[in-house]
Amino acid sequence: MRFAVMSDSHDHLQHVRDALKIIKNENCEMIIHCGDFVAPFVLKEFEAAGVATHCVFGNNDGDPFLLSQVANGSNGLITLYGVFGKMEKAGKTIAFVHEGFFAEGLAATGKYDMVFFGHSHRQYQDQIGDCLLLNPGDIMGKDAAPGFCIVDTEGPEIRHITIS
Repeated sequence: MRFAVMSDSHDHLQHVRDALKIIKNENCEMIIHCGDFVAPFVLKEFEAAGVATHCVFGNNDGDPFLLSQVANGSNGLITLYGVFGKMEKAGKTIAFVHEGFFAEGLAATGKYDMVFFGHSHRQYQDQIGDCLLLNPGDIMGKDAAPGFCIVDTEGPEIRHITIS
């Protein structure tokens, strides 16, 4: 299974649109977003792309109620988990949050094959026991080139994609 992991969009619509084009061209089956969309109109871009999106709140998401309304009105394309997301896909147990501190703790439990997080705006990858711990960087492009990761569970392979 191939899917995208991203975080920290911070209302940067052009980078979101560019990332979504790449994700569709790469035939990703879903997107995991680790928080900080910021405004509800950003979620509308994910809905329009037509790729199943699983997401959590970040510390800068301005109106959780309106974000929840957009997710609930997306005909099942957007699933908003709150502050902690968990799923099983392609035989892998996956958790995702916004803050790295919580992600490290989840990875250390040994209950997950993959744990994803954002918040720092910096790409990071580590292996904690049998668990992949991954921050895909940010879509915003705050301190470095904007980007995200594509994860292929068959490899497993992780590719960082820079948005140009």
